[in-house]
Amino acid sequence: MNQIHPLAVVDPEAKLGDGNVIGPFCVIDKNVVIGDNNKLLNNVTIHYGARIGNNNEFFPGSSISTKPQDLKFKGEETTCEIGDNNSIRENVTISRGTASKGKTVVGNGNLLMENMHVAHDCVIGNGCIIGNSTKFAGEVEVEDYAIISATCLFHQFCRVGSYIMFQGGTRTSQDIPPYVIAGKEPVRYAGVNLIGLRRRGFPNETIEAIHDAYRIIYAKGVLKDGIAEARAKYPDSKEVEYICSFIENSKRGVIR
Repeated sequence: MNQIHPLAVVDPEAKLGDGNVIGPFCVIDKNVVIGDNNKLLNNVTIHYGARIGNNNEFFPGSSISTKPQDLKFKGEETTCEIGDNNSIRENVTISRGTASKGKTVVGNGNLLMENMHVAHDCVIGNGCIIGNSTKFAGEVEVEDYAIISATCLFHQFCRVGSYIMFQGGTRTSQDIPPYVIAGKEPVRYAGVNLIGLRRRGFPNETIEAIHDAYRIIYAKGVLKDGIAEARAKYPDSKEVEYICSFIENSKRGVIR
């Protein structure tokens, strides 16, 4: 059974699973689907088009599946999809998609800290930690286990690789390749995220290959020459291949 506070407003067309706790002054709109065992503390708003999984916790003031802040949006049927086991802290805003991709996605097991914003058509993977007041413009992609500190700014269409560490107060208009530490002003490569990789159980030989691949790639004046050399040296490393493919497919260019 769901526990719905008498001061909450739940549209009769919303679909709720079992075991949800809906606190006072929460509002759940129509065309919303919520799974099981979610907890909405007070003053949470779940807007039209939200698709929410299981075991998520939404803190006061969070506003999910808001209308996109995009003048091109003309009321298309779009969604905001949130997976399982996420912690959405106070005053987080997540917009639903536009006609561009049709949905905004937050995966599983993420911590989105107070006052951060996820704009339309963004995709956040799994296991990410994103700090207070960080802002994503439209169509930013963040891959798994990224750690992004507080008050960071990401230009639209940026892509962020897995297992990165991004310094607080930093802004970027370029892509952040996987496994790195990025920071300073202007933002640049500051080494491999050694501690983060060790904590995630990467063996030493894999970390050494990642570190050496970046040394090779960034030592070359032309990135494609460094990529070719790194691939030739580590033909069987899926991590090195991920780095090389990420850089090759970057549309905004990667930090150096």
